[in-house]
Amino acid sequence: MIPQDFIHQLLDRVDIVEVVDRYVPLKKKGANYMACCPFHGEKTPSFTVSPTKQFYHCFGCGAHGTAISFLMEHAGMGFVEAVKELADRTGMTVPDDGQRKPEDGRRDRLLAVMEQAAQHYKGLLKDSAKAVDYLKGRGLDGRTAAAFGLGYAADEWQGLVAAVADYQDGALEEAGLVIVNEGKRYDRFRDRVMFPIRNERGRVIAFGGRVIGQGEPKYLNSPETPLFHKGRELYGLYENRRGIQQAGRAVVVEGYMDVVMLAQHGVDNALATLGTAVTPDHVAKLFKLVDDVVFAFDGDNAGRKAAWRALENSLPQLPDGKRATFLFLPQGEDPDSYVRQAGREAFEKLCDEARPLSDFLFDELSVRAEPDSPEGKVRLVKLVEPYLAQLAKAPLLARSLRQRLAALSGLGGMETRRRPPGHGAPRPPARPRAALPSPARVVLQAILHKPERLANLPELASGGDEDTTQLAAVLAVLREHPELADVNRLESFYQGRPEETMVRAAAVALLQWSEDYDSEADLRGAWATLIEQSARRQAHAFAGRKLSDISAEDRANYMAALKEKKLDRLSAVKPDR
Repeated sequence: MIPQDFIHQLLDRVDIVEVVDRYVPLKKKGANYMACCPFHGEKTPSFTVSPTKQFYHCFGCGAHGTAISFLMEHAGMGFVEAVKELADRTGMTVPDDGQRKPEDGRRDRLLAVMEQAAQHYKGLLKDSAKAVDYLKGRGLDGRTAAAFGLGYAADEWQGLVAAVADYQDGALEEAGLVIVNEGKRYDRFRDRVMFPIRNERGRVIAFGGRVIGQGEPKYLNSPETPLFHKGRELYGLYENRRGIQQAGRAVVVEGYMDVVMLAQHGVDNALATLGTAVTPDHVAKLFKLVDDVVFAFDGDNAGRKAAWRALENSLPQLPDGKRATFLFLPQGEDPDSYVRQAGREAFEKLCDEARPLSDFLFDELSVRAEPDSPEGKVRLVKLVEPYLAQLAKAPLLARSLRQRLAALSGLGGMETRRRPPGHGAPRPPARPRAALPSPARVVLQAILHKPERLANLPELASGGDEDTTQLAAVLAVLREHPELADVNRLESFYQGRPEETMVRAAAVALLQWSEDYDSEADLRGAWATLIEQSARRQAHAFAGRKLSDISAEDRANYMAALKEKKLDRLSAVKPDR
């Protein structure tokens, strides 16, 4: 419900290079900026950001859009959240269209009290010798503690009284900071080291508290709130996003201290689940960030059970081209203790040698099936097949694993029928030739490159093929609304309409033209082709018809086209008798 005019003004003000660079390190190349695409795996950069056109495009996977769509697709924000994020950066206020619901402000209120609590806990940490000694004893230094915003909740029943204006405020209870029991209010977190949990924007949405000394539970997390759903969030995502992008790999661990200590030792691409097993939402979010995910678990039985749960939840979310691997640490070690003892290089070597999902799957199920007998081989097939059926997003991987299953079980013919004798391998399909841009698209592209050219072009008849008809419609709109002669505005205007494909293709192709590129010749050639095609279509349509049956307007248009193109071919129109 945000007015379209406001969206246009926002996109005019925002710097998409700054927005994207926050998540994906960009390098300047000519007039644009380049990077490896964050939406698919690649080694050669094909992801381009245009500061003049204010949009991005990947020539590999086709990802394309504005700063708003980037935050939605890459950072996982909703539309309104992305607009508000950009508005905050540019100092703009999102207008109220009169349909704002009362609960819309509730989230802002909850975020405010969470930030107040985070600052309060952070301030107390400096003055708590007990908490500082505990963290130092774990090997943590002050710089890392500050980077992750660590704090301390005092051993008091109502310690937050000093942090907020009104301890009776219902937002404290709704945010999970305060518990109300039989009319009495008291802090949820007491005498604990506090780990703030941030969303992608860096806003505190929950806390994890680690008890100092003896006490249960050892780790206490915020409850489910309107801000926090533990099955969707990952600790360290905000702090380590840049490290994850640079490494091209995310390492999923089990604890907050694992993430913090790994970062302190140079492994700044780790994330932790929040007191829960790896969920499908976690996996989906991870594969939006990177192509390679390592699940790191302790080597004990509990760690192996947790790893198997992660495998089960990964299968439906795993696309072809992505990779999930499983790392089991030496007995008695966790990532925190291992990296402190062995160092960054040793830990990263373990990650490099982690077991692929397919190996983990087959090894575990082979132990259960005992495929040393015909019965065991059949049992193996029965065990594995339901898991392979879940690879809906990875048909190529599923096919490869079925071939592996056929080889292990000895039950061939599971994939394809055997070819008749004498038939060799099928010929690979011929590589399709790159399609040339249509004249209509080239004309539109040249107009978007330099909108002032439109004033010198005559009206274009809408009759003819689909491209010409769509171009005529777009040019008519641009004549009436010249303010739309901007890539982002025109794409927004035609979103969901038949002309969207042509407009988007022209916008993408603009990335290959610099501002000083002389596209006049392209425009003239494409326009002449359109006129010639129009004249030929009209000549074909008039063939066999009497001149009196053709309207004066059609005759005039046809003769004008003939004159402009200087066609020598005689008309097939029959004269009146």
